[in-house]
Amino acid sequence: MGVRVSSEWLNSCSGCEISIIDMGERLLDILAVADIVHLPALVDSKYYGQLGDRKHLSLPEADVGIISGGIRNEEHLEVALEMRKRCNLIIALGTCATHGGIPSLANTYTVDEIMDRAFSTETTDRPGAYPADGIPPLLNTCYALDEKIKVDIHLPGCPPHPDHIFSALVALVQGKPLEVPSKSVCDTCPTVRQGKGELQKVRRFLSAPKYGAPGEPLDRMRCLLEQGFLCMGPVTRAGCGGDAITPRCISARVPCRGCSGPVRHEGNQLLDMLNALASNGIDLKSIPNRPLLLRFSGAHSLLKPVTQERRSS
Repeated sequence: MGVRVSSEWLNSCSGCEISIIDMGERLLDILAVADIVHLPALVDSKYYGQLGDRKHLSLPEADVGIISGGIRNEEHLEVALEMRKRCNLIIALGTCATHGGIPSLANTYTVDEIMDRAFSTETTDRPGAYPADGIPPLLNTCYALDEKIKVDIHLPGCPPHPDHIFSALVALVQGKPLEVPSKSVCDTCPTVRQGKGELQKVRRFLSAPKYGAPGEPLDRMRCLLEQGFLCMGPVTRAGCGGDAITPRCISARVPCRGCSGPVRHEGNQLLDMLNALASNGIDLKSIPNRPLLLRFSGAHSLLKPVTQERRSS
């Protein structure tokens, strides 16, 4: 009998599950030594039994539990707690699970504001009540997994690269230490850095960067941040390029958006980026929409509701 693996998706888009499938033929190697006992993306499995005859949510026991997505409503929390109860080890898969991800941008609004925006428009009357029958109530904020349950391994990325998912599963099956990327995107970026002092402001990526002739190697293109584009490379964990190492966005001549979360798990991308820019003499007022520096890592109480007065000012 192989290692029993259970997987669940919560407040997510299924991109992490697609990344698992994107392991291609390597997935067959995993299946040869691991038993998938629960995986909603691939296997039909009911929370209350195949006939719906159980009174309480129940999941199968497993050696390894993989959870993608954060916790936003009461059902997510119930499933996460059950996974923690039934699994010996929990992997938080993807930045939504490790740091809240894109869904955590909603943390700048209250639940009432979100519901009002979803069910009201400028041309409709405010509803007397919101749909509630059979719908799990929203929690007060979007949580990363480790804010509600114990997480043993954090594997960020939006989504994590198939290479890293495969390496993680192989390490677990073989009982070997798991090695995850620990450097920043800048540490693995091949572009040319000429030093600080020239750049005074940063701007949105609304024009093409300068990199010479079409097809010119990346190691001849100047750092996109030094070209004035807001690039989150200095404060973002490397690994999005998988075994190829080179960051995916940089390979496409696009600034890093920060999707793998902070370099250190407990880091604050907004604060770290502000410090990085200020230390290079860059005017912080030129930063477009500062909260978006936390667009992938707004859980852990880093993004909070903004009062209406502050929004209108």
